[in-house]
Amino acid sequence: MTKLRVLSGMQPSGQPTLGNYIGAMRNYVKLQHTHDCYFMVVDLHAITVPQDPGALKEQTESVAALYLAAGIDPSQATIFLQSSVSGHAELGWLLTTLTYMGELERMTQFKDKSEGKESVGVGLFTYPSLMAADILLYNADLVPVGDDQKQHLELTRDLAHRFNGRFGDTFKIPQGYIPEVGARIMSLDDASKKMSKSNPNAGSYIAMLDAPDVIRKKISRAVTDSGREVKFDPVNKPEVSNLLSIYSAVTDQSVEEIEAMYAGQGYGPFKKGLAEAVVALLEPLQQKYKDIRESGDLQRILREGREKASEQAERTLGEVKSKMGYVIL
Repeated sequence: MTKLRVLSGMQPSGQPTLGNYIGAMRNYVKLQHTHDCYFMVVDLHAITVPQDPGALKEQTESVAALYLAAGIDPSQATIFLQSSVSGHAELGWLLTTLTYMGELERMTQFKDKSEGKESVGVGLFTYPSLMAADILLYNADLVPVGDDQKQHLELTRDLAHRFNGRFGDTFKIPQGYIPEVGARIMSLDDASKKMSKSNPNAGSYIAMLDAPDVIRKKISRAVTDSGREVKFDPVNKPEVSNLLSIYSAVTDQSVEEIEAMYAGQGYGPFKKGLAEAVVALLEPLQQKYKDIRESGDLQRILREGREKASEQAERTLGEVKSKMGYVIL
């Protein structure tokens, strides 16, 4: 039986957070055993906003190493850099010519990222077409998406239908994949917003590479409310409910079990317990990350991933170009 193919990626801008681990990477580890998985570092997407070259290189390698430290096995899944497979940029351009201005103008992420800026690069406007190319290049069946990416996946599906209708059946129509648990971890300072590495307030998120004492400090300062009851109530106690969700995701305990553990104790002991649980989860991962960076194996793994990804990408791109009328030499 042929495995369904999964394609996902993470930008190398800022440190991946605990939310990225719980909502994405941990699910990647599970999926690699049951699906044909392609996981990339989307470094071409990163330059839609200005990047320092040295920081971009370091962060790209860091995200790739975190994939491995989280448990993604290069013998089970393909790990590669988007920029190392030239087909992404080439198919991205071809799909841009099939994308309508109105479709891109409706993208909420473009509106959010461009708001208040005097000038905005064209790449920020057109990058949903490149994202579509990322997915269609590998004929992915499933694409793990958060709420903020659903609009982009719908555009991808529209472009696949449009291409197939104009040039003949070529692309699979990808489906979104949303994990049942842990898909959305909210900010420590505002439970109405997703935990994000792009938040200018570093205290709003826990980075996967934060030192234990930094983690303890951030959780101790996490916003709660004026009460002291540790209770899951998203409407009336959104911040405490978010911390309970994190605690549950980190320890695999139910929210009810955690509520019972801290009944009558208030937020202080609860936050300390949560901090130690997060430290216990991330410390072994951080050690694996350090070992991987020091081993020198990362470049080899990424080269092997590039070779496998390129093989699939070139097949798709060759078919696309042939159907569009390009001379294939």
